[in-house]
Amino acid sequence: MSPRAILVGLLAFVALLIPTVMVRSWQSSAATRLVESTAAASAEPQVAVAAEADEAYCTPALRTILRRVLTSCGLIGGSGRGCQPVEARSVATMSGDDFNALFVPMRERGGIVQFERASSDLDASATTLIDRVFADRRGASYFFVVARASPDGSAEVNTALSHDRAQAVMTHLESTFHDPDLASQVGLLWLGEEFAQLDPSFCAWQRSGAATECTPETVNRSAFVAWIDCRL
Repeated sequence: MSPRAILVGLLAFVALLIPTVMVRSWQSSAATRLVESTAAASAEPQVAVAAEADEAYCTPALRTILRRVLTSCGLIGGSGRGCQPVEARSVATMSGDDFNALFVPMRERGGIVQFERASSDLDASATTLIDRVFADRRGASYFFVVARASPDGSAEVNTALSHDRAQAVMTHLESTFHDPDLASQVGLLWLGEEFAQLDPSFCAWQRSGAATECTPETVNRSAFVAWIDCRL
């Protein structure tokens, strides 16, 4: 074979080889980019979901209390909905001040429904506040109603009065929203005068009847309401 023929043959081989090598290189780069983009896409939603599902106020202590309350007061595997003072104190296993402190970070989302002395009737200001707080769900799972009574009567009467106040909120929710899931969403605690009385700092929360004077007595004739969403 002549040198010219050999040279022509080599040039033809190289001309065929170059496109093949380039195609394989492009395929390898594309595969690498696909793997990297898939990994990044799968990682980003996990971070976002964790941040959205676990609000900043969900401390380990609050999660522990929520789990106990939700179980003991009937929302998770319980026999009935609601906890009265002795049960609430046992469930919380902490002082009343520490129990109240758990809910302080919820000031902007929660509200305090105030009642007249010895009454469990909701006025227009109270129902407006309940409706506003309940509508601000933001994907939360549990709505807490924590009712109290001020210590200006017998402990037995005040326990019954705080129960009636909690139930008044529940009855209003049932008649207003007609949600079949309320029984598994709303947790009721009635604390009477015996546990976790509110101090005057809670007068700064949004309250029904807020135009009236706020004292330790008036702020404890109340039901605290708020949506809570923590990963348990």
